[in-house]
Amino acid sequence: MNPSTATHDPELPLDQARALDVGWYVDTARLARERDLVFARSWQLAAHQAQLADPGDHVVADVAGREVLVLRHPDGGLRAFHNVCRHRAGPLAIGCGSGLKQISCRYHGWTYTLDGVLRSAPEMQGARDFEPGGIRLHAVRVQEWQGLVFVALSPQAPPFAEVFGGIAERIRPVDLGALRFLRRVAYEIDCHWKIYVDNFLEGYHLPHVHPGLSKVLDYRAYDTEVFDWHSLQHSPLREAAGIYGEGEAWYYFVYPNTMLNIMPGRLQTNCVVPIGDRRCRVEFDYYYADDPAARARIEAGERFSDEIQAEDIAICEAVQRGLDSGVYEPGRLCPKREAGVWHFHNLLRRAYAAGAA
Repeated sequence: MNPSTATHDPELPLDQARALDVGWYVDTARLARERDLVFARSWQLAAHQAQLADPGDHVVADVAGREVLVLRHPDGGLRAFHNVCRHRAGPLAIGCGSGLKQISCRYHGWTYTLDGVLRSAPEMQGARDFEPGGIRLHAVRVQEWQGLVFVALSPQAPPFAEVFGGIAERIRPVDLGALRFLRRVAYEIDCHWKIYVDNFLEGYHLPHVHPGLSKVLDYRAYDTEVFDWHSLQHSPLREAAGIYGEGEAWYYFVYPNTMLNIMPGRLQTNCVVPIGDRRCRVEFDYYYADDPAARARIEAGERFSDEIQAEDIAICEAVQRGLDSGVYEPGRLCPKREAGVWHFHNLLRRAYAAGAA
């Protein structure tokens, strides 16, 4: 199979659909295209509210291989800019910090207001027709939602409300913004980033890969719903009082690489970042309610999560080896269990079609 033909996989109804062609996972030239066609044209998780609590707080996030500076403005809102000076591309900030009063390039000292307007440029008096006030940093769209901060590099990214619409209403009365950030854990995995996303998007593998999780989730009641830009896997919890508490599990996937795992008193965000054509990093951020019951479950929940991730890593790396074997041909999807996979694949197909157009 010629990997270049993978972009022309047809979009079929779920009951006729097959998995993506192998080229989507093994074509070494694909990752650079996906940075522009997929990641730059979507909303990317950049920070959490606690990092930007006060005026002058700021973070530098890596988004689709590009650095973005996100800051809390004195007016209470957020601003985001490419972390690139308009002079000679020097960095405006490095890492996270607080107390920012102005933005100063670390290379030659050009200084901008927190709205991105050039205020001063050292020793530029001899430059003819040079007007600092007419020079602005390249702005990036930024949105705060449920305690999380997202950015979109391209104006072609869909409106934020269309992407996240209905999630907060569906999980009510849960308020994710009231949860407190506890820790980040990152895993580097020897598989293409889409393999990890595919794996997240279906519960079909639960009885075979996750025996412990299968005891906690009600597989018979496990269902999947798809929307324009996100999908939801949902299950009642059972026998989970010591780990998650009583209630429901909500597994949201927001295209193309953000997962929101919502349990009673807990949020876990997963962000899948490609770092090579057959390697990705998955960043897990843990948030918990500030109450004694939640604190008592944190240690047990973290051990359980580590166990699940070890199982997922092993199967995803095995799938990559299978795709690299040269013998795999795309199999049929299970309409009952793999609607989320089908939905994700169709969004990818549309992204490539839009890029070709």
